[in-house]
Amino acid sequence: MFYYKKWAIVIPLANEEQDFMPFIEMLNFVINELHPGNVYFVIDNASKDRTLELCNELSAKDPRYVTVWSPENRNVVDAYVKGLRVAYEAGHDLIIEMDAGLSHDPRAIPMFLRVLNEGNECAFGSRFINGGSMGDSPFKRRMLSKTGTILANVLLGTKLRDMTSGYQGFHRDVVAKIIEHPFKSKAHFYQTELRYLLRKRRNFEVPIHYQAPSPRVSKNAIKNAYQTLFYYFFLRLGGKKPTL
Repeated sequence: MFYYKKWAIVIPLANEEQDFMPFIEMLNFVINELHPGNVYFVIDNASKDRTLELCNELSAKDPRYVTVWSPENRNVVDAYVKGLRVAYEAGHDLIIEMDAGLSHDPRAIPMFLRVLNEGNECAFGSRFINGGSMGDSPFKRRMLSKTGTILANVLLGTKLRDMTSGYQGFHRDVVAKIIEHPFKSKAHFYQTELRYLLRKRRNFEVPIHYQAPSPRVSKNAIKNAYQTLFYYFFLRLGGKKPTL
């Protein structure tokens, strides 16, 4: 399989030492068939184990992997935006962002690239369409994801089947808008905020398998999610509907 457009994958990492090598083995299996492209690891002070060391070792051996040390990050949103900015400035045409820790299956990457090559500006991973699943995620996490999608669609007027997944890809002109936007979200709701802001762009939902539960969502993250959701809801009531 060959892609003529230069692609990149952005992956924030923190405390992934245990799953690092299994994840890289899965990722290598996929990207060995794809070129030209790069994988950008974004790491900051939230990581307390050997994740940075492992990333640096891999980057030294394989130039496709680029380690981005970003201690200035204040939260995971900063990590995503930093990775997108680095990939954009490196000249990549198609940029995918995903999580490490085996939660996102790298085998979906070719499908994201195909969707973006077929004229869509955004490719959004979805666990709630045919072919998608949440695997062994706890019941509370399933309910949080589904409830978040329903609330966002009702309050913001969006129509996606999954508004909370963090597996997605964009054309570089979309990324140019993303990296300059002052996001209200400080945590997981970034994914929903982003999909709301990109609702007018040509998009396609890609079925994904969520393979393992991610860390527990904190009370502060949930509070920020509600604050951001109602911020955009009241803007919408007032006739203001921002887009990227």
